[in-house]
Amino acid sequence: MEILRCKTPELVRKEIWTHILAYNLIRTVIAQAASKHGIEPRTVSFKGAIQTLEAFQPVVAVLGRPLTRRHHLYEQRLDAVATHRVAHRPDRFEPRRKNEGQTTTHG
Repeated sequence: MEILRCKTPELVRKEIWTHILAYNLIRTVIAQAASKHGIEPRTVSFKGAIQTLEAFQPVVAVLGRPLTRRHHLYEQRLDAVATHRVAHRPDRFEPRRKNEGQTTTHG
């Protein structure tokens, strides 16, 4: 969620809730993939999960009609999500906190 596009407070609230819902659904898929593969959910890449789900979307739209095929595609998505792992990051407690005096340059 980078920029809120809505203008009215009511629509901004809906947009924020939509982003929260999407985030929680992606985290649920990550948790299911991790459980299936016996790994910690924190070791699965959030961005990799988003990219995998986006890549599967056209396939599901075309092939996901019969229930048995939809279940098989879901299992394949879980397998694909679980392959996107983050590297071991020691001493990473608050990854978004900036150190005092740290500046970022864009260039």
